[in-house]
Amino acid sequence: METLVKSAPIQVPVTGNSPVEELRRLFELQSAHKQHVRLSTVRDRRNKLKALRDAVLAHREEIQKAIYNDFRKPAAEVDYAEIYPSVSEIRHALENIEDWMAPREVDTPLLYLGTVSEVVMEPKGNCLILSPWNYPFQLPLCQLVSSIAAGNVAIIKPSEFTPHTAAILKKVISTVFSENEVAVVEGDHTVSAELLKLKWDHIHFTGSPAVGKIVMRAAAEHLSTITLELGGKSPVVVDETANIKAAVKKIAWGKFLNEGQTCIAPDYILVAENRKEEFVKLMRERITECFGAEPRQSPDLCRIVNRKHFYRIQGLLDDAVAKGAQIEAGGKVDENENYIAPTILTYVSEDALIMKEEIFGPLLPIITFKTLDEAIGFINRREKPLAMYIFSEKNKNQEKLVRETSAGGTCINDTMVHISQPNLPFGGVNNSGIGKSSGHYGFKEFSNERAVLKQLTRSSSAATLYPPYGNLVRRVVNLMLKYF
Repeated sequence: METLVKSAPIQVPVTGNSPVEELRRLFELQSAHKQHVRLSTVRDRRNKLKALRDAVLAHREEIQKAIYNDFRKPAAEVDYAEIYPSVSEIRHALENIEDWMAPREVDTPLLYLGTVSEVVMEPKGNCLILSPWNYPFQLPLCQLVSSIAAGNVAIIKPSEFTPHTAAILKKVISTVFSENEVAVVEGDHTVSAELLKLKWDHIHFTGSPAVGKIVMRAAAEHLSTITLELGGKSPVVVDETANIKAAVKKIAWGKFLNEGQTCIAPDYILVAENRKEEFVKLMRERITECFGAEPRQSPDLCRIVNRKHFYRIQGLLDDAVAKGAQIEAGGKVDENENYIAPTILTYVSEDALIMKEEIFGPLLPIITFKTLDEAIGFINRREKPLAMYIFSEKNKNQEKLVRETSAGGTCINDTMVHISQPNLPFGGVNNSGIGKSSGHYGFKEFSNERAVLKQLTRSSSAATLYPPYGNLVRRVVNLMLKYF
């Protein structure tokens, strides 16, 4: 199965060097320039972000075509799920970067009288951004925005599975930045492996937990800081009080956007037993409303990115059916187009692979529950998800579900929109990720929060603790333990 997907030709060498030599050349070039970038002002960074925004908008049609060529994503979906998030992230940074960069004064406790303290935001330096194929333009761009705002240099390695988008990404970046500040390198997994051997100040990776562990091990060799945006099985709880009609519309959008190839897509449904039939009926109708009686012919449904992932998802479907699952809608596949129909499954066994692996495709398993505690137990027996969705009209149920479970982020009575709220952090927890992205949280991820204390007097409040340790020191320590 692996041989069916050929990696894009390695395009790193542009100087006659070998791929490894070229990667090291770019890394050393940026290392030599990072001090200059570190000292850039608010105005400098704003100008870079404005130029990047303008370049994205100027190449809008080329970006649409590139992503369509990679997996037939509709132009409207490219606009609101790839280009808009990139531009929105830039705009938010432009509005707030001065506040983000400003030193933050902190209170001075009585024990430290005679000093002033502040937190200074400084760039981390050399940054590596390893980006995935499912949102191949906006994900690297949004991380780059945080890196630029923080004052870093960066190398971006896009996925080889979306070569057309990687090429336009490189084109857009090169119109704004010289390679000693930001560079895009193309190639297969061997390029990523070579990049991970270098001593980065920060690595930002978006992908699967399995590969995230590889990145984490590589970062440990140099004690590089990391941000891992991973994934997992994001549950949806639909309780007996939920507005089923509204829930179905929101869940269908979240699930079938990008053919389900979204890290925060609803992965499986836990629906109250007495609402299951209504939910399935309305979901079946909603699929037809969105994509017609034959979704394969719809211009609004993209395709699975390649044959390898098509076979993986088909395998999940076949395994689920073999273990007793019932197809309520969809189920059709076409390997010639990497097409899998939006599919609803009921009577899914907990032993089925589809309930153990992140689906990352248009398959929607539906499980019923009798009590909320039963649903909570089902969620908590699995790894902590990147997202969780709650549909309920009862505040008490909403609060219970949030309080008694753990997830990177949560939407109540909606799906996925939390990722676009610029004042919320985005990221996972444990198996679904480490660190946060977006807005101020992304800026801080690419920055070092440096503690600075300034002594204003010739003496120091710590002077009474200097050796030799006599009675005075013991009295001072006793006072500290009692009052401070």
